[in-house]
Amino acid sequence: MGRTPPGQTRERIFQFVRDRLLAGQPPTVREVQDAFGFRSVQSAREHLEALVAEGRLDKRPGEARGYRLGEGGRPSLSGRERGAPLAPPRLIPLLGRVSAGAFTLAVENLEGYLPIQADRAGADDELFGLRVRGESMRDAGILPGDIVVVRRQPKADDGAIVVALVGEEATVKRLRLREDRIELHPENPDYPVMAPDPDALEIIGRVIEVRRYLD
Repeated sequence: MGRTPPGQTRERIFQFVRDRLLAGQPPTVREVQDAFGFRSVQSAREHLEALVAEGRLDKRPGEARGYRLGEGGRPSLSGRERGAPLAPPRLIPLLGRVSAGAFTLAVENLEGYLPIQADRAGADDELFGLRVRGESMRDAGILPGDIVVVRRQPKADDGAIVVALVGEEATVKRLRLREDRIELHPENPDYPVMAPDPDALEIIGRVIEVRRYLD
């Protein structure tokens, strides 16, 4: 069997990278190498650099998962949206894990980056992602292994799903503001309502999006 023409291979690589980006999983050069069976990582890098040169991908310097869709790689718009500029996705940090059960030690270990549409939040919003552990938010559709996208903010409205810090421990719960106390409610009847001391409670941010990967 003859070798696949370079142009066809490059197109397949672009489709692979684009699908990963749209799924929130920016690939590394080595992951591209493994996916296409290249003998050396340099072969994968050359194809990716060519896609960057063509404007179909952009690359953030110094980031292993720094690829994003370029101007020439984004889907075209139709109807009333045709001609409107589509801002490139933002990359936000994926930080450690947060419990949706009992409290867990709050850590901010950087695991990587997530792409998010630029119009999903304001330009000045500080966003980050957290992996979820536990099932206390099951009935709100937040399951173990999901990633929650959080807007960092010190306050939230009654009923918002928040990441809260109590001492050095964090959890994701629904915020309820009572006249004499603040409560953190689970969305699973197997878990108790939490009513921490307000002086020890800090709202880290509000959950604005949940992502789930099926494989």
